[in-house]
Amino acid sequence: MDKKQENKKVFLEIVNQLRQLIKHEGIKPGEKLPSERVLSERLNVGRSSVREALRSLELLGLIETRHGGGTFLSSVSSNQLVELLASFILQENKAIEDVHIVRRMHEKEAIRVICSEQSLRSLPVWESLFMKLELENEIVRDLLLREIMIASGNRLALKIWLQLVAYSATPLKKLSTEEEKPMLQRLVKSLQLGYENEATSAYENWMHYLKNSSS
Repeated sequence: MDKKQENKKVFLEIVNQLRQLIKHEGIKPGEKLPSERVLSERLNVGRSSVREALRSLELLGLIETRHGGGTFLSSVSSNQLVELLASFILQENKAIEDVHIVRRMHEKEAIRVICSEQSLRSLPVWESLFMKLELENEIVRDLLLREIMIASGNRLALKIWLQLVAYSATPLKKLSTEEEKPMLQRLVKSLQLGYENEATSAYENWMHYLKNSSS
């Protein structure tokens, strides 16, 4: 089993465990869930994996974390929550594709925002990224995307994007290839010049390349 499949399996195990706890133990909205340590022991997985799964569920609005207080069911009814979690598990493939779609929506909106703002187009990071690609012929893929999200200035979008990338995008953690170099340089240069259509086209060509190369 590759790393991506392993991470997905761990995530779904944790989600299923929460579903069973809610259903069989009658945990009500506002009541506390087991700690990360307890879930880690029950599932025989690392606490970091538990933590990432809980963060993803929090983004879905299914649970809420209180600083220093633990993790609690959200205000939706427990029956609704069980149904949502069950649906998430049963529609696993659809859910994964939805994660990709939502991530790309955030990335394209960030590109639009940058192209529309002179101050964002003028950030020195674009020239640095362009020269890095020129001199080294490669870059960690999600580094470029992270810089785009950061530059757009939407902190909430960045937080959501980080969770989406953590769950869905193993290929983005890898170095770009020589074939990607012209696409990435075109994307970066178009951001600098404020050419939204060209930047979006370069981005979509890049995503298409990644999808085909990982399939």
